Amino acid sequence: MERKQQFGTKGEVISIEKYAFIELLEQTVQYVKTSLGHAKENKWIPPDEAKRMLGITSSTSLQKLRDEGKIRYSQHMHKVILYDRDSINDYLSLHAKDTF
Repeated sequence: MERKQQFGTKGEVISIEKYAFIELLEQTVQYVKTSLGHAKENKWIPPDEAKRMLGITSSTSLQKLRDEGKIRYSQHMHKVILYDRDSINDYLSLHAKDTF
């Protein structure tokens, strides 16, 4: 029967040189950044997510923004409308107010 090694048992101390620790941290950060890059956000989002990003609850308000050409959308099927995430971010940035 194979015995599994347990980590984090009481009294166990690991010693590592400062520069090796820094290198380990840098490699870990790079690994996490690379891993998150694979989980990119979708460019096209459903209406509920578009409303959440815009901070609105009304579908009519979302339709008004769409009809006025303020945000991009795609209607690839009759009842399926998706919104461009970048377009929504651009719209929000355009209406952002600078601090004093």
